[in-house]
Amino acid sequence: MQISRPTATLLGLCAILLWALLALFTVYTDTIPPFQLTAMSFGIAFGFVLVKWIVKKDRIRDFILLPPKLWLLGVCGLFGYHFFYFLALKSAPPADAGLIAYLWPLFIVLFSTLLPGERLYWFHVVGAVISLLGAGLLITKGEKLDIDPAYMKGYIAAFACAFIWSGYSVLSRRFAAVSTDVIGTFCGVTAVLSLGCHLAFEQTVLPSGFMPWLAVLGLGLGPVGAAFFMWDVGVKHGDIQGLGVLSYLSPLLSTLLLILLGGSEMTWPLVVGCLLISVGAAIGSINIFRDLIASRSRKV
Repeated sequence: MQISRPTATLLGLCAILLWALLALFTVYTDTIPPFQLTAMSFGIAFGFVLVKWIVKKDRIRDFILLPPKLWLLGVCGLFGYHFFYFLALKSAPPADAGLIAYLWPLFIVLFSTLLPGERLYWFHVVGAVISLLGAGLLITKGEKLDIDPAYMKGYIAAFACAFIWSGYSVLSRRFAAVSTDVIGTFCGVTAVLSLGCHLAFEQTVLPSGFMPWLAVLGLGLGPVGAAFFMWDVGVKHGDIQGLGVLSYLSPLLSTLLLILLGGSEMTWPLVVGCLLISVGAAIGSINIFRDLIASRSRKV
C-alpha cells in the first residue's frame, strides 16, 4: 500500500506524541524495575500484533524469515537502545545521561543527509539545535551540568543510546519496502531479551494494584506499542529530518503533562525550555508545512 509523504510524516508525529506519555505512564507503574517493565510492555505489544496476524491469517513466517541485516537493525534498535538507556541512568546522574541520550533527534537530522534524495537545509540544523537547548533546560531544570569522569561509563552508554536510535531510524529508510509488521517481531525479541536482563540483574516486583497494571497496559499499547509502528512508517516514507526536529516535542509535552497532573512544578527553566522547543520545532518543520500545502494544492 502506497502512503503519501505528508501522511507518513503525520504518523511519525503521532509516535512522538505517544512517547510524550511514556514518563506519565511510567510514574504510575509504581516500583516495577526497568527491564521487567520493558519486558512486560513489549510483550503486550507483541501479543496484540500476534493476534492481528492470526485474525488476518497473515503468513507469520514472512515476518520472521528476515534478512540478517534487518534482524540486526531491528534488535539493536529496539533492545539496544533500551539496554544502554537503563545502563546510562544507572551509571550517571539522570539529568546528565538524559540530555546526552536526547542527542538522537539532532543526530537523525545530520545522519539523514547520507540517505539518497535527502538534503540538509539550514532550518533543520537551527531548529534542532534550538530545540536541543530547550530540552536541556527541561531535563536539567536549569542546573549546571557537571561532567564528572567518574561517570564516564554512564556518559558513554547515553551517547550509545543516541547513536543507536538515530542510526536505527535513519537506516530503516533503506528497508522502506519491508512491511511495518516486522516491528512486531522485534517487539517480541526485545521482550525476551529484556526478560533475560531482568532475571539476571533485577528482583521481580509485581504491580500492586489496578492502576499500575493499567499503566503497564497503556505502555504496551501506546508508547511501547503503536508508537514504534507509526515511527517506522514515518522514518521510511515521511520527512525524516522534520521528524527529527519535532521529536523534541516529546520532552516538552511530557513535562507539561506532569505539571498539569501535579507531578512537577512550573519554573523559569521549564517555561524557557518550552518556548525554545516550540520555536525550534516551528523552524525545523518548514518542509513539513510545504509538503502539506503542496498536497492540499494537488487535491484541489
